[in-house]
Amino acid sequence: MNDVPFSEPITLKLQSVGERKVASSWEAIECMQQWPVRARGRSWRAAYRACRDALDGWRTAPRGSHGVRQGGSHGRTACHGT
Repeated sequence: MNDVPFSEPITLKLQSVGERKVASSWEAIECMQQWPVRARGRSWRAAYRACRDALDGWRTAPRGSHGVRQGGSHGRTACHGT
């Protein structure tokens, strides 16, 4: 499983730890694993799955980063490209 870089980094704004910039599917997965369980809803699962699919070669990096943006825009997180 090879890391898949995003075309541009994504900044995740997490209420508990502040901002974190991620530039690849692997970094996004590491960050999402730190999210509180109560914040892991449907959007979180979709973003996590998009990153896993990108790592497994089932999805392109742009689609994976889009999944993280969509998943991070709900609940106690905010997410945007930088």
